[in-house]
Amino acid sequence: MAVQRALLVIADIGGYTRFMKVHRVNLAHAQDIIGRLLEAVIDGASSRLKLSKLEGDAALFYAPAGSSGELDVPDLMRAIHAIRRAFVLRREQLGTDRLCTCDGCTQVGLLKIKFVVHAGDVAIQKVKSFRELAGMDVILVHRMLKNTVPVAEYVLMTDDVHREAEPAFRDHSRAIEEDFEGVGPTTLHYVDLDDVAHVDVPSLPRSLLRALWEHIKLNARSLVYILGFRKPCAVFRNMGPALGEVAAPAALPSLAPPKLVPDDGAPPPARP
Repeated sequence: MAVQRALLVIADIGGYTRFMKVHRVNLAHAQDIIGRLLEAVIDGASSRLKLSKLEGDAALFYAPAGSSGELDVPDLMRAIHAIRRAFVLRREQLGTDRLCTCDGCTQVGLLKIKFVVHAGDVAIQKVKSFRELAGMDVILVHRMLKNTVPVAEYVLMTDDVHREAEPAFRDHSRAIEEDFEGVGPTTLHYVDLDDVAHVDVPSLPRSLLRALWEHIKLNARSLVYILGFRKPCAVFRNMGPALGEVAAPAALPSLAPPKLVPDDGAPPPARP
């Protein structure tokens, strides 16, 4: 098991309201939409970040240190900008092509993305052609998802990352103190994504033919969830407790089991 210094990034998608009507079509379409958005997130990361695994409605990435141990934080921030742009453009395209009127589809415009970033030592375990990250720093970056940041879309950074970030990120950041379980008091810095990674969305032309084709594909992909062969949204952390309790009171895990990614860099399908 190799241990190395790395930047750890979680891109987390949320925004579905906890009052979304709970039935199979809504949840099946929500499952598919989050999967499509995660695909955009992975594509936006390009080669700058390595995908470790998908965690329901989030993706864990890492960027290993260079040969001399340096961490390229400015490049990471450029990657975050690219990811956010890919996310916003895919979200707007999904809204433009929408024909379905279920809650899962009509709320696509409410979906947001946030990032938590930490620099630390990680143990990279390879099992055949798969890789998995472990260590206290991996635990911390997950703890950072539960915070008191007062804005919906943000980058939340630990001190080490904040010090190396570009001036645009540092100048717009605000310090915040969090007390994480198993870690203790931790000073963090957050910045509103609209201040550092604003995306001007171009006017997206609507095509009825394309919208109809996308609608057919959406329902085809959702069929296994609508028919009950798979449980939609079961591992999503951002759907709201009321929704989760109604949808599947006994079956919702607190964290999705890890989905391993082939070490050749090819990402897995975003949908289970």
